[in-house]
Amino acid sequence: MKNSRSESYAAAGVDITAGYKSVELMKKHIARTKNEGCLDDVGGFGGCFGLNVQGMEEPVLVSGTDGCGTKVKMAILMDKHDTIGIDAVAMCVNDIICCGAKPLFFLDYIACGKNYPEKIAEIVGGVAEGCVQSGAALIGGETAEHPGLMPVEDYDLAGFAVGVVDKKKILDNTKMTEGDVVIALPSTGVHSNGFSLVRKVFDIDNNPKNLYEPCEALGGKSIAETLLTPTRIYVKPVLALLNEVNVKGISHITGGGFYENIPRSIPKGLSAKIQKSAVKVLPIFDLIAKVGNVPERDMYNTYNMGVGMSIVVPKDEVEKAIEILKANGEDAYVIGEIIKGDEGVVFC
Repeated sequence: MKNSRSESYAAAGVDITAGYKSVELMKKHIARTKNEGCLDDVGGFGGCFGLNVQGMEEPVLVSGTDGCGTKVKMAILMDKHDTIGIDAVAMCVNDIICCGAKPLFFLDYIACGKNYPEKIAEIVGGVAEGCVQSGAALIGGETAEHPGLMPVEDYDLAGFAVGVVDKKKILDNTKMTEGDVVIALPSTGVHSNGFSLVRKVFDIDNNPKNLYEPCEALGGKSIAETLLTPTRIYVKPVLALLNEVNVKGISHITGGGFYENIPRSIPKGLSAKIQKSAVKVLPIFDLIAKVGNVPERDMYNTYNMGVGMSIVVPKDEVEKAIEILKANGEDAYVIGEIIKGDEGVVFC
């Protein structure tokens, strides 16, 4: 690497030595995520992972990919880059856990206008923290400088996760029946969806100072601090639940809110009847609706409203399920039940 430098390429806007420095700086973060499946160090052409399928009759790999949307813009405006990586991991691992898969490893992709090694390492530090929270190993990734395609201070972050589940344990919503109960797992806030609307509501692009002022409606916190709160990762509590309860369906409440995501885990002929008064709506959503004059239906069709994940279990296992989830750090509570019908979601 010491001999690898192109003055011509650097003059065109790409400093490949900055990439090498980034890798060196991020290695300490990546080391935190290692598990028994890791086979090599970062820096090769591919990430290797040894798959242990002992005890599984028919292992199935499950993958998920996503980014953080325009929440990245918030991180850039605040010059705070140490948590956005948690969001990138969360958006992927929270998806694959919905079918019962345990995350194995994660790879990230960072595109930037200019590679500032310390900033890149800070971003990857957040990715590593997300991996630690989900039990996944960070086995590789890519950082690409794109001069001319994006401003030098800008970047985008995405990634993908791979997990594994025994085929017989893949969640089967065909076993869902009328009378089953919908349990909510609280979110930490807006998570990583609907930020284009957030930016419009608070006029952030034209008046970014709105971000930093203490807000009484948010308990004295600034809008920026509240919005940058990382997406909650539900993997470990849900895995604990799956080991002891007959879970019939899980929905990760992301873009599209209640109306789009909850029906994805419910079979045809059934719907989720949600008790609106039971939903513990977070203050940030009340503020968005008030400042932006956003109709209630649009709010529930865009945001998680304080519910990051919904889980359907049999009525006779509700108490046990909530007990397990609370023992694993989730303040779970009931928000509805499964009824007959094809509406998908019905509020009452």
